[in-house]
Amino acid sequence: MRTWLKWTAGGVVVVLGLAAAGVVAGLQLAERKRMRQVSVKVEPLAYTSDAQALARGRYLFESRGCAECHGVTGGGQEFVNDGKGTRLVAPNITSRGVVASYQPQDWVRTIRHGVKPDGRPVLVMPSEDYNRFTDDDVAAVVAYARSLPPQPGPGPTVELPLPAWVLYGYGAIPDAASRIDHTLAPAQPVPEGATALHGRYVANMCIGCHGESLSGGRIPGGPPDWPPAANLTPGEGSALARYQDVHAFKAMLHSGRRPDGTTIRVMPFASLAKLSEVDVQALYLFLKTLPPRPVGQH
Repeated sequence: MRTWLKWTAGGVVVVLGLAAAGVVAGLQLAERKRMRQVSVKVEPLAYTSDAQALARGRYLFESRGCAECHGVTGGGQEFVNDGKGTRLVAPNITSRGVVASYQPQDWVRTIRHGVKPDGRPVLVMPSEDYNRFTDDDVAAVVAYARSLPPQPGPGPTVELPLPAWVLYGYGAIPDAASRIDHTLAPAQPVPEGATALHGRYVANMCIGCHGESLSGGRIPGGPPDWPPAANLTPGEGSALARYQDVHAFKAMLHSGRRPDGTTIRVMPFASLAKLSEVDVQALYLFLKTLPPRPVGQH
C-alpha cells in the first residue's frame, strides 16, 4: 500500500512538473513569437486627400470595423474587457497617436499585413479582413484616418490570461500576420453593384471570425466564453438558412437579432449597420453561392 502511494505521489509530482515546464516553455515561445520579425514586401501608396477618397475612407472606417475598435474619432478605446483577464485597448490612430511617425509604407504594412513598422506582428488586429483591400480602398482608409482631428488617447493594451499566452506560444491562437499569405498581390477592383462578384469582395470583412471559407468555428484569439462563429455556407448547421431573403438578412445586421428574436452575442453590429444597401445585397447574394461546408472546415 505504501509503495503504491509513493508511486502515485511521485507520478503526480512528475505530471505537475511537466505541466509547469510546458507552461514556461509556452510563455517563452509566446515572447519569441511576439518579438519575431515578419518580412513583407510593401509597395507604398501615395497619400491622397480628395473628397471622393475621404468619403470612401469614412464609409470603410465606419462599416469595416475600424471605428468599432479605435472609436469613431480614432482616439482609441477599450473594446474587450471580460473581467476574467482579457482586456484589449485599441490605440489612438490620430496624428497624436501611434501613427504619428508613419510613412506611407507603414500604413500598408499594418493594414494589409498585420505587421508593425518595426517588423513585429500586430497582436490584435484583423488584418486578414483588410489584406484583400484594393489599393484605392487602402489609400482611402489612410486618407480618412489622417484627416481625423488630433485626439488624446491610449496606446495599445493587450492583457490576456496565462493560458491564452501559452496557447499563443504553441500556435493554437494565431496572430493575423501568421494567417495571411503575404505573397498575394492586391485585389483588383470589381464593379460595385448588387452582384455576387462584388459580394465576394465585401465578404473579405468576415474572414477574421468566420474563416477563409466562411464555414465558422472557434474564433481565433477570442475569449473562451465567446460562442463559435456561425457557418455562413449552405452546409450543415448553416446560419444562412434562417434568412430567407435579403430583407431578413439586413434586419439581422441592423438589429443584432435572429428572425426568432434571439440576440447574436459576438458580431460588430455597430459597423455592420453602416453597410450600404448595395453592399448588403451583394454580400447576401455571394453567401448564397458558397459551396456547402461542415462547420469549421476550411
